[in-house]
Parts: sequence; structure tokens; C-alpha cells
Amino acid sequence: MQHTVENQTSAQLVGMFCCSLLLNGFGNGLTVAMNLGSALWTTSAVNMSHAFGVSLLLILLLEGVAVVLFNAAVLGHLDWRRIAGNFIFMIPFSFLVSAFADVIKMTPLVTMPLVIRVGLDLIGIICIGCAISIYQRINVVIHPNDDLMQIIRFKFFHGNAAIAQVVSFLPPIIIDILCVSFTRQIYAINIGTLFSLVAQGAVIGFADMHVFPKLKHRHLQV
Repeated sequence: MQHTVENQTSAQLVGMFCCSLLLNGFGNGLTVAMNLGSALWTTSAVNMSHAFGVSLLLILLLEGVAVVLFNAAVLGHLDWRRIAGNFIFMIPFSFLVSAFADVIKMTPLVTMPLVIRVGLDLIGIICIGCAISIYQRINVVIHPNDDLMQIIRFKFFHGNAAIAQVVSFLPPIIIDILCVSFTRQIYAINIGTLFSLVAQGAVIGFADMHVFPKLKHRHLQV
């Protein structure tokens, strides 16, 4: 499937992409710091980090590499431009999530009343969904996890973001189950995780229409 819309200047696209990258890093970092439930891929990375005793940054990078390979398998071929874009996105994103999480943990936000922290956690999930919507539509460089969702969305589900997001969450759900079985501890899984599972795809679909609404999906090849 191919669909190309060229309504934005290069400067506008770069600005929107930088906005989405920062928004996604912040949203993920906020959910990790609140520890009331992160997006499913983030929870799997956090739980693997604890299970194997290595840094979250390293796990995020290794998880990204594994998903890049899985995406190629789903597509049935190696798209080197796509893979290069995955890695270009993944490296700064991984640093941003770790950096935002570390900074937010040093603020009074983590000691706020529970109801406020739950609200902040849900805001983090919404930020993630809006950010994914933006850079999926730009579709130049994209995180492999979100590329998987986009591949599934347009290859199998006729553009339905809500269904595709749930299906793309099956691998991290399996990883979380295995890690929790091994460590007997649960990290980053809470009300925000449930919200991410049932609502993140809907947030992406909503943002497609209402956040930078003139930005349409570009260069789809699935």
C-alpha cells in the first residue's frame, strides 16, 4: 500500500518530528517515574532491566533491534531505508526516556498524592499516543515498536489504529509475564498499563485527526 501526501515544508516536518520525539520521551519518562503503569513496550523493558540486572537504556536498545528484525519478517523483505530510520530514531529516543525518567524522579512529582500521580501517569500515556501519531504520519524515521504497529495497522487491519495497537502489544505482554514469573516482582505495570492497552490506539486515531490535522500519512509501504 502506498500513499504520499506532500503538504508540509521540510522545516515544518522537522519541527513536528522534533516535537513528537520530545513528547514521546517525556511521556515514557513520566510513566516510568510515576511507576503507576507505563506503555506496554516500556513495561517490558523495565521488567527485563530488573530481571537481567542491566540498564534500562541497554534493554531499550536491544529490544528495538529485536523488533527491527521482527518487522522485516512481517514485511517479508529487508527495507534498508526503513531499518536505518528505525535505528536513527531508537538511539536518541532511548536516551530521552532514561533522561526524562531520571530527572522526573528527582522532582516533587513522585511524592504527590496518589490521585495526582495517577493523573500524571495517564497524561504520560496520552503524550505517547499523540507523539506516535505525529511521527507515524511523517514516516521518515520511526521507532521500530511503532513501526510494527503501523505495519500491522495498514497491512492487516485497514488502518484501524485501536485494533492494531492491541495486537502489536502481544509481544511485550508475553515478555512481562515471563519476567514477572522469573523475578516474582512487578515493575511499571499498573493502571496506566491497562489504560495504554485499551486506549492508546484510540488516542493515536484521535490524534491523527486532531493533532496537526493537515498532516496525513506519508510514504506508506506495507
